[in-house]
Amino acid sequence: MGSENLTSITEFILVGLTSHRKSQVLLFVILLLIYTFTVMGDLGIILLIWTDPHLHTPMYFFLMLFSGLEICYVTCSMPQMLAHLQAGNGAISFGRCTAQGYVSMCLGTVEFLLLGVMAYDRYLAICCPLVYAIAMDRGWQLLLASVSWAAGFFFALVYVGCILRHPYCVPNRINHFYCELPLVLKLACTDTCITETVIFVLAGLILAGPLAAILTSYTLILSTVLQMKSMAGRSKAFSTCSSHLLVATLFYGTVVFTYMRPRSSSAPDRDKQIAVFYVVITPLLNPIIYTLRKKDIHVAVAKTLRRCGAEHKRGT
Repeated sequence: MGSENLTSITEFILVGLTSHRKSQVLLFVILLLIYTFTVMGDLGIILLIWTDPHLHTPMYFFLMLFSGLEICYVTCSMPQMLAHLQAGNGAISFGRCTAQGYVSMCLGTVEFLLLGVMAYDRYLAICCPLVYAIAMDRGWQLLLASVSWAAGFFFALVYVGCILRHPYCVPNRINHFYCELPLVLKLACTDTCITETVIFVLAGLILAGPLAAILTSYTLILSTVLQMKSMAGRSKAFSTCSSHLLVATLFYGTVVFTYMRPRSSSAPDRDKQIAVFYVVITPLLNPIIYTLRKKDIHVAVAKTLRRCGAEHKRGT
């Protein structure tokens, strides 16, 4: 009985996106470019917000945090994907797999909560403009960010604790390109019904809170905007909200569909196909969406380019 409580495997084998060598090489090049563009895009947003005083507002403070989270989120999975594609071998130790699952779950949870905080910020800015500066001062911004991080760490810790309470044995193959914890749990040697129920309830709670904040905030925002008589005011309100709403829809839609739907054995590759969207595609689109639809970002980029051009002329 004592041996049943011990994990009998030391590594997992990630099947990856494909086992065809030429396809692996092509995917390596594509994913390397996507990873580079994603990181550079988010770094660009962070530097713009950091260096331009006009962007030192609550909205852009949370956007800067979100961009930093995106860099960490893609970095916890994509470099490993690239390494496995290059080597053609998807072996990963049990410890590294658990650590990757914990970090990705933690960062994903913080992103969910931060999207809810950003919706609340837009609600205050549009529906309560007279008290916005007081209601969203620097101390409150830091408190909301800290609570989001603390909740993310706690939820991921509970999630991983539930996963590690089970022993794991062969087969040790995971039909995915990174260690997604629900798929790791499927390899447990013992019954996981109670664990799956606990995880499902926890995931539902952590998703429902930010989602309720987003839906409530935008319902109130829409009601306020429709009462505006000025078309310019309506346009400005919609422009400040549309980017965040689009990003939230992309992120929530794919992740909720992945984690909250019943598992099906009829489509074994569906989980990793959906995961490609929220691990690879959505992080790439986020900086593009924010830079294309934010006029303040356009102005900041133009100012930075003019400043760089002026410094170059002085240098020559």
